[in-house]
Amino acid sequence: MKKLFTLSVLLLTLTAAFAGPPKNQYVRIHTTYGDCILRLYNETPLHRDNFIKLTKKGFYNGTLFHRVIQNFMIQGGDPDSKDPIKAKPGAELGNGDVGYTIPAEFRDSIFHKRGVLAAARDDNPKKESSGCQFYIVEGKRFTDGKLDTLENTRLKGRKIPVSQREWYKSVGGSPHLDQNYTAFGEVVSGIDMVDRIAAVKKDGNDRPAADVPMTVELLSKKECKQLDKILFPKANP
Repeated sequence: MKKLFTLSVLLLTLTAAFAGPPKNQYVRIHTTYGDCILRLYNETPLHRDNFIKLTKKGFYNGTLFHRVIQNFMIQGGDPDSKDPIKAKPGAELGNGDVGYTIPAEFRDSIFHKRGVLAAARDDNPKKESSGCQFYIVEGKRFTDGKLDTLENTRLKGRKIPVSQREWYKSVGGSPHLDQNYTAFGEVVSGIDMVDRIAAVKKDGNDRPAADVPMTVELLSKKECKQLDKILFPKANP
């Protein structure tokens, strides 16, 4: 009887664990240049929830990556980019929005490493984010000397933490954006998609010569749990 009770408790525990929500939400961006999967940060809940809301509505489907700069980033999410008149060939994009902004959510532990998902914004004093436009960092590698120069100029004396500095040196990123634009997720699979899009031919406004439309979807609860288990094995015994 005791063994049966113990087994029943174990089964109930496992069932409860399996039935619970995943720890992270993941999204897939599909383009003709491939797919990438991104994890949305729980540390930036306002941006995370807004991106989830828009994705559920299908807002991003058909929008373009309208601004690409190699070794820097690819930007998309402008609703004007799926308007055939506003997005006619050669037109400058990037001014469309959803009528609201999101308060900045800067976190010392989050930085603009290669593959980071972040919110675009206009030049506003509170550094509030666009309600819809985003970018994914391709970035480049930096030397200690270049990082030192960056700290003394564009970062206005702010020191880059040692761990982040090592990342910028070995993997790359765009450190001058730290604490200026809110990063709220990162690519966990398919960074090659970003590299391919960043390398396309473009016009004087950095708009790809050939349109790069996207489809964005939320991964299922089961898929999110599977990724959690792979990416955070210690937290998912």
